[in-house]
Amino acid sequence: MTKTSANAPAPVTKEVRDRILETASELFYRRGVRAVGVDLVVEKSGVAKTSLYRHFGTKDDLVAAFLKREDLDFWSTWDRVTEQHPDDAEAELDAHFEWIGERVGRGNYRGCPQINTAAEFPEVDHPARKVAEAHMREMRRRLKTIAEALAVAAPDRLAGQLAVLINGAFVSMQLFEPGEATGLLRDASHALIAASRS
Repeated sequence: MTKTSANAPAPVTKEVRDRILETASELFYRRGVRAVGVDLVVEKSGVAKTSLYRHFGTKDDLVAAFLKREDLDFWSTWDRVTEQHPDDAEAELDAHFEWIGERVGRGNYRGCPQINTAAEFPEVDHPARKVAEAHMREMRRRLKTIAEALAVAAPDRLAGQLAVLINGAFVSMQLFEPGEATGLLRDASHALIAASRS
């Protein structure tokens, strides 16, 4: 007979937490964080309000958990792509623009959850804004690693330019023709890299 740790959550408890977070994430992404109240999350997830507050002390905690969940999804995709191109930074960058272009081209895409949420919370110390800012800093750090492997004169500057390019795509989805985003991203990144080498 195996003993379970006293601190390990019971499977049912984890199920309830996951259901709340899944429901809240869908609602926050589709409707916006400020437009979705705790009562709606409770109603749509079919749990008691006390259960929600047991797992997430406040709505702010729930919003931060939503962004962390989105963060994990985004970086796990990024990591998979990076692993496929261990010795070719240019191919890696092109591959990132491939999946990012596909993402922004989806019919149900409403933009980057981190950018959207940060725009809703002007308070610099808001938990959701902190998660969003950490996401942006991590993107620039990863892009700098790629830029360094590209052997450009100013890797940090190129990383900043590429971050602006990616974030611009995240908020410009209405401007793209079907299937156009990936090519535009790649062409612009190639031009930035060439300029950084000249």
